[in-house]
Amino acid sequence: MQIMAKKHLTYKQAGVNIKKADSLVDQIRKMVGSTYRKEVLKDIGGFGGLFGFNKDNYNNPVLVSSSDGVGTKLKIATLVNKHDTVGIDMVAMNVNDILCCGAEPLFFLDYLGCSKLESAVYKDIIKGTVAGCKEAGCALVGGETAEMPGMYQKGEYDLAGFCVGVVEKDEIIDGSKIKIGDTIIGLASSGLHSNGFSLVRKVLEKKELILYSKELLKPTRIYVKPVLSLLKNSGIELKGIAHITGGAFYEKMKRIIPKGTNFQIQKGSWRIPDIFKLIQNKGNIEDKEMFHTFNMGVGMVVVVDNSLAEKTIEEFSRLGLKAWSIGKVIKGDKEVVIR
Repeated sequence: MQIMAKKHLTYKQAGVNIKKADSLVDQIRKMVGSTYRKEVLKDIGGFGGLFGFNKDNYNNPVLVSSSDGVGTKLKIATLVNKHDTVGIDMVAMNVNDILCCGAEPLFFLDYLGCSKLESAVYKDIIKGTVAGCKEAGCALVGGETAEMPGMYQKGEYDLAGFCVGVVEKDEIIDGSKIKIGDTIIGLASSGLHSNGFSLVRKVLEKKELILYSKELLKPTRIYVKPVLSLLKNSGIELKGIAHITGGAFYEKMKRIIPKGTNFQIQKGSWRIPDIFKLIQNKGNIEDKEMFHTFNMGVGMVVVVDNSLAEKTIEEFSRLGLKAWSIGKVIKGDKEVVIR
């Protein structure tokens, strides 16, 4: 009687192709290397990214970190098979957050989880990530790509990023210097950025998501260069900075409101882009919900002394960034009032 030998099962047969992943890392090595700052000590592919931080360049350095993802905006990217901008979103969500403390981004790591690693999709994602890191001036020093069959539906993936930056301890921006009478300045967004897409997908039908995909997939604006330039070169003190992401005006601005004050935002002080009006009208969404979910055309706010408001707007304009005076700091109980 002949006994049939059992086949030897492999990891590849289970859906994970390690050799393919290693090959892709080799293919993107040059692209990733184009983001390196002089402090990067080793190429990607090791067990950890090495960054030679020189504390002698600072008086009293404080490291600032952030971790964030792109969210369900990735559903739109998958729907229309366009993946070369979501990496920019991933970088932006993190570097803009640490910028709110006045920090300069130093290095970045990414995480990609998927059911199966598709070469073209992977390269497009990294292409965007590299572009975002260059725009922010930080080095892409490593990350993780995880094939997890059964965890994600076919063709789907998730993205998250991790950023570390630095700021001098006596230059940390935390909102504590904000006082009644200060002016709130809004910095223009590039569109929806990376928040509110679960509501967008609830409001718009599939054919409309495809029709408006170019607008919906506009990458999140990275504010690092203009804001740091203003801080270093203009003599203008930014007393508070808020990145308008999840929770939008009501939640994110509240983080920097000092005790005894309110932020009063004036509707009509800037032009709301048409995409927000479309979503509001299609979904019959109240104004308060819109300002609680979306950036409404203002991706970041800064607070300055009233006497410097006009100069601040002019400086941002010179740096290529549209800005408006959108409100005032008034007496109150740490609330955001939009009227």
